Formats: sequence, C-alpha cells, structure tokens
Amino acid sequence: MFSITIVSAFASAFVDNIPFTATMIPIVESISVDPMFAQNLTAFDYNPLWYALAFGADLGGNGTLIGASANLVAIAVAERFGYRIFFREFLIKGMPLMIITTLVAFGAFYVRVMYFP
Repeated sequence: MFSITIVSAFASAFVDNIPFTATMIPIVESISVDPMFAQNLTAFDYNPLWYALAFGADLGGNGTLIGASANLVAIAVAERFGYRIFFREFLIKGMPLMIITTLVAFGAFYVRVMYFP
C-alpha cells in the first residue's frame, strides 16, 4: 500500500495525474489478483490498493506545475493578474507540501484500514 502511494505521488508530480492513474489501473488489478499477494485476502482486502493509488495520484499532482491541470489554470490566472510563478519556485514550495500531505493522508488511511476495518 505504501509503495503504491509513494510511487503514485512522485510519478504524478511530473506526469499529469489522470493519465498516470489510467496507466496504473492494470497494474493494481494484477497485484490484487496475484496468487502470492491474494492468498490470504478476502474480496474486500485489496480495496485499500485502489485508495492508495487515488491518494498518491491526487496529492502528488500538487508537487509541480505540470502535475495537475488545476495547477496550470492557477498559473494562468496568476499571470493574468501580473504574477509570474516559475517551475522551480513552485517545485521548491510544492514538493515539500506534497510529501507532507501524502504522508499524513497515508498515515490516516493506514490507521483506518488496519484498526477500523
């Protein structure tokens, strides 16, 4: 679960999160039906993998300018009002925020899955 969240977060920071998520769907499906992975799982136990993918891809898009379409819209609006935000500036402020929010979301999600099924 953690690896899916982290890989999704960092990959979707540099690739738009919607195409990345669409690409990851077959991978998560193959993990969830793998006999080595699913030998002791019920049908509902692999649902956290889907949530891990969603959290990582969604929050990872906040790390860079190109990670999410909303970031590009926000930059266009800022430029219309005379503010220029460069990729490096956004990366310096966005990447730590993305890492923190991803870890907090994963921690809350992990507690929910492990202790409150």
